[in-house]
Amino acid sequence: MFTGIVTDIGRVRSLNRSGDTHIVIATSYDVSTIDTGASIACSGPCLTVVDKGDDWFAVDVSAETVSRTTIGAWCADSRVNLERSLRVGDELGGHIVAGHVDGTAEIIGRYPEGESLRFVFEVGPELKGYLAAKGSVALDGVSLTVNDVDDARFGVNIIPHTQRETTFPLLEPGDRVNVEVDVIARYVARLRGSLVDEPY
Repeated sequence: MFTGIVTDIGRVRSLNRSGDTHIVIATSYDVSTIDTGASIACSGPCLTVVDKGDDWFAVDVSAETVSRTTIGAWCADSRVNLERSLRVGDELGGHIVAGHVDGTAEIIGRYPEGESLRFVFEVGPELKGYLAAKGSVALDGVSLTVNDVDDARFGVNIIPHTQRETTFPLLEPGDRVNVEVDVIARYVARLRGSLVDEPY
């Protein structure tokens, strides 16, 4: 479990796409405190540490995860938002994030709004029903508040602090981000569907 509060920006050191995708990510984390088998959210997807060195860790990514995320577009030197898994007693500063990406969104617009950066995204029809104004969404692993929704498009503001601590300043229109909808929205949609299907 995660909170969507990024604590490091990693850098892809190498990728090997034979079979499962094997990725080595450089980090400023104290790697001695990361166990093999630990979970780290890497720009959204929860990935398992399979190896590590002095200033890096490695993960294996299945074809299923690659197909649902932006990982297929990563290359050497790609920047990655990192968050270690939540520990009992940690502050829940964002919202509950599982690290299970639901799909991707395309950046339709980016422009300054005060000191913030305003981004407009578009999702596919399968995700638009999970978004609500003032609700939560995780984009590339970052917990954000949805400012407005217009059918399949929605907007968020990236404040200066988030600009400094994440990869958002590197993103431009046409780029895609990983989307994890709010877990509450998932269960509400599931319950609503079940109730509609129930005979009265």
